[in-house]
Amino acid sequence: MAYDDLRSFLRALEREGDLKRIKVEVDPYLEVGEIVDRVQKAKGPALLFENVKGSAMPLAMNVFGTERRLSKALGLKSPDDIAEKIGGLLKPELPQGFTGFRDAFGKLASMAHVPPRNVKSADAPVHEVVLTGDDVDLERLPALFTWPLDGGSFFNLGLTHTKDPDSGVRNLGLYRLQRHDKRTIGMHWQIHKDSRNHAAVAARRGEKLPVAIAFGCPPAVTYAATAPLPGDIDEYLFAGFVAGERVRMVDCKTVPLQVPADAEVVLEGWLEPGELLPEGPFGDHTGFYTPQEPFPALTIDCVTTRRRPLLQSIVVGRPPTEDGPLGKFTERFFLPLLKVIIPDIVDYDLPEAGGFHNCVIVSIDKKYPKHAQKVMHAIWGAHMMSLTKLIIVVDADCDVHDYQEVAWRALGNVDYSRDLSVVEGPVDHLDHASYQQFWGGKAGIDATRKLPEEGYTRDGGWPEMVASDPETAARVTRRWKEYGL
Repeated sequence: MAYDDLRSFLRALEREGDLKRIKVEVDPYLEVGEIVDRVQKAKGPALLFENVKGSAMPLAMNVFGTERRLSKALGLKSPDDIAEKIGGLLKPELPQGFTGFRDAFGKLASMAHVPPRNVKSADAPVHEVVLTGDDVDLERLPALFTWPLDGGSFFNLGLTHTKDPDSGVRNLGLYRLQRHDKRTIGMHWQIHKDSRNHAAVAARRGEKLPVAIAFGCPPAVTYAATAPLPGDIDEYLFAGFVAGERVRMVDCKTVPLQVPADAEVVLEGWLEPGELLPEGPFGDHTGFYTPQEPFPALTIDCVTTRRRPLLQSIVVGRPPTEDGPLGKFTERFFLPLLKVIIPDIVDYDLPEAGGFHNCVIVSIDKKYPKHAQKVMHAIWGAHMMSLTKLIIVVDADCDVHDYQEVAWRALGNVDYSRDLSVVEGPVDHLDHASYQQFWGGKAGIDATRKLPEEGYTRDGGWPEMVASDPETAARVTRRWKEYGL
């Protein structure tokens, strides 16, 4: 089953021995980050820090730190469960492109278990405590100063809600949030993000933008906030689809937005046009510090919580981190969508070491000359896949998740004077390697077998790969115990 709220999931993990309570006092300045980073890299348990210095609020960390835990949180055996459902949803009408994907999800609106449902404030646990005016104090919340050169303390798992001022379409995004003072937080809205566009529209209209930030949400909602959905697909519809049940929503107290009724903490405020403060540096998921830049500064007018709330956060930095399972689930979930847009694709892999956007390994059933190059350019034109810096194309008989196999193909099957494509295009806002911000060089490597029509005219054609004789291999398998090995 999927879990209705964070605390019920934590109880389930504790029953299984997969949650560790830390009862001694810990310092959110560097100490918590060091503990969590070590536990993450060891594939250790979820952590609940019960005594965080300077805060009465417990802090849940490493909650989605393994694929097993994330699967359990979403009520799945594996991410392939949802991939199969998405694939089945897309197949009957053969929709084309993102419009078809949106329409396919739109059909689910008539299914009782998918669209979010509204509840009254009295039935929303997150409205058990309401703080306004002088009672608002963000310093009571355990923000993390994770790495030595960070520019301050950050909330790293706040789910940010905004609406397009023109269309009214809402967006749920996940952005780091720097705590500037008791009532102000920095909104790290990168150039490609929907919330940044909403703020720009509001500023153009001379209006304030309502913002709500929820912490400790139901696991399916938290996952949906990380998924790179097209802008016109409601993340709460997707969360309901993943969890197999409707998400309970409640109207905010002071802004015209809705948030999960079963969240732990919600911050509400209005963003004034042009209100900017220096944000960062920050040790980000790239493993490098991102520089200080001016970003919108949001004033918090209202905080709502449960009676005994807890906060959820993550530590990012040099991989592997908790980003790993989240990124791998997105990779699997969206394979059917990518196949709709680019039917040539057999499978793909987004290496965590590449931050899930710097590199794509893709396999194809090659049918004609320059088929690999066609797929490269299709990927660079596919929504947020446009940020990919390196694409490696291999044949269908290559396991894209076996990096040893992929390296063997990429290192052995390539004539770099012919099989390397170099282009320029958009890159991630956080990319530090590009010589100017937001765009830079990209490369595609054709590691497929080469055809005579592509100019490979050597005698005998493309060579066969070395492989065992099937009959001998079967005989050796049968006799293996006889060898005493």
